[in-house]
Amino acid sequence: MENDNADKIFVTPSFYAKEHYLYVQDIGESTSLHPLVSHRKNIHSFLFLIVTAGYGTISYKSRTWEMHQGDCAWLDCSLPISYTSSVSTPWEFKWVHFYGKDAFSFYTQFVTQGSPCIFTPGNPAVFNECLFHLFTLHKRNDPYKELLSHKYLTDLCAFCFPESKSRLPGTHSTQDKLIRIREYILSHYTEKISLDELSKTFFISKYHLVREYRKSFAVTPGSDLIACRISHAKSLLRSGTQNIEEISVLCGFHTSAYFIRMFKKAENMTPLEYRKKW
Repeated sequence: MENDNADKIFVTPSFYAKEHYLYVQDIGESTSLHPLVSHRKNIHSFLFLIVTAGYGTISYKSRTWEMHQGDCAWLDCSLPISYTSSVSTPWEFKWVHFYGKDAFSFYTQFVTQGSPCIFTPGNPAVFNECLFHLFTLHKRNDPYKELLSHKYLTDLCAFCFPESKSRLPGTHSTQDKLIRIREYILSHYTEKISLDELSKTFFISKYHLVREYRKSFAVTPGSDLIACRISHAKSLLRSGTQNIEEISVLCGFHTSAYFIRMFKKAENMTPLEYRKKW
């Protein structure tokens, strides 16, 4: 990204990092001393940036977003991107271009769940911390910089998923409702829970519930419920003395046969095999 005053580092990753890690391509901090206009496209890279001061706009996917202090962007640089800094209050920002194993998969999951590529996080400090560590690693040429960079880039991507929900126009009530539904499932997993019941209790169409729940949490309500029950079953199998029938009841499965089938599907072994192995 062109700029007037920047502290930036260009990185050439090892072949091993390209094959196994997320890796930094360039990273830095920029201050625009006069209005900045920049255009990018057809680059095998993903860009994450956070505005630390000033104001600007980003044009991406046929839309233009305003960006102010604290706003973040996660963008696919293979698509056309334009940046324009304000004339009156040129922006300052921190950024990292990165790529590597699973970068595309992370981003695809991010956009598939309906997250906006431009968002205002509830906690911008987590992003600033990741960028600080990444910059420091490469500034001092840390011998483990590629491994640690993979860790911080993974954190950066992971933080985008929940934090991007802070700026979803018109969906705050839906998101709050989904969070309450998930909390209900995780606290009542031993009870009989159905989509019809959740729909009536939380005043939401069950078809809309499944679709939006999957977007937000990457699983369906039913899958989340089963996973919670199986996790509890693992605890009982490893530390308890109950038999399979008793455990199936304690975990909310209506029959032991169904419990065994679901457990084997999740763990590729029966509950008894799990108990013996662990």
